[in-house]
Amino acid sequence: MVHLLLAIIYIAFISLGLPDSLLGAAWPVMHEDLGAPLSYAGIISMIIAFGTVVSSLQSDRLTLWLSTGKVTAISVAMTATALFGFSASSEFWMLCLWAIPYGLGAGGVDAALNNYVALHCRSWHMSWLHCMWGVGAATGPYIMGMALEMGKGWPAGYHIIAVMQVVLTIILFASLPLWKERKDEVQADPGHKRKPLSLREIFRIPGAREILVAFFCYSAVEQTCGLWASSFLNLSKGISAEQAASFGAMFFIGITVGRAINGFLAMRMHDESMIRMGQVLILFGIVTVMLPAGDAVALAGLILIGLGCAPIYPCIIHSTPTHFGKDKSQAIIGVQMAAAYIGTMLMPPLFGILANHLSISLLPIYLLVLLAIMAFMHERLIQKTR
Repeated sequence: MVHLLLAIIYIAFISLGLPDSLLGAAWPVMHEDLGAPLSYAGIISMIIAFGTVVSSLQSDRLTLWLSTGKVTAISVAMTATALFGFSASSEFWMLCLWAIPYGLGAGGVDAALNNYVALHCRSWHMSWLHCMWGVGAATGPYIMGMALEMGKGWPAGYHIIAVMQVVLTIILFASLPLWKERKDEVQADPGHKRKPLSLREIFRIPGAREILVAFFCYSAVEQTCGLWASSFLNLSKGISAEQAASFGAMFFIGITVGRAINGFLAMRMHDESMIRMGQVLILFGIVTVMLPAGDAVALAGLILIGLGCAPIYPCIIHSTPTHFGKDKSQAIIGVQMAAAYIGTMLMPPLFGILANHLSISLLPIYLLVLLAIMAFMHERLIQKTR
């Protein structure tokens, strides 16, 4: 039964990654069909991100009320409904409307599943599960591309992913008895059932502020590099736009491959060591990108940054129960997810403003500052929770 549930969770992570990259893949066609400006994709992504922040902050309360299995199943059902709504939308405002349940569902399942895996699974499973998310995120644009090439249009791409999410929803509801068998001991005993923690109570926990800042900075590094790396290579390094785009994709490949490798490394290394190793690799990658050398060196730098990012996210999540206790892990992870989404929303656009008014060549410096803050806060976390 345990292995069956773990297999379902692996499938869930693949399926959850599928819709995350659909908007970017389809928007060049979508905005023309809907008569919306190209920049309006940012409005939809902001609505989705805001929804994920809200549901992440409520994950502790919802999980205590419903249990992890029900929260996961309901959240995926919300995402599936939103994707069907996207596929049926004929106006831009409809996309904005359906983006609300999309974000709420995505944030709820992200926080609930990550906490469950952190409590019940080994560190290597966390790395491999996030690797599976990367597989899903890479497959989503491929499915959308097939729908466009076959002349079915972007609604068909969303419809296909929505059907896959419905299948996952059915599997998750059918698996609810398995989740009950592995419910966290703190929740399973009614005599020890606690109240959900408020934000004020969470911030008072030693190390909570440090881990939130560290997670904010990590997400900012990952998303800023992912968004601006190709433009940096093209405008600052003089690499052709086509080659810069392919180099930018290597950053995400580095993350996905890195998480597959990290699963094996985690069998012998602790989460803290994995996080430090990732930070060192990011540092080497940034320095390599800054070198006045050829295209191959810049490519190697991006791959190193991707490999360095690979262990940090899953290892921070997996180490949360160790640092803060199992009874507080859901609350902490929920707020961590919110901090990550806020970093994703704010920091890449902030660098865009700096690049526009100063120079895009500042990207490595920007990443170095974020990396330094992340490393400092992680070390402070270890000191406070040791």
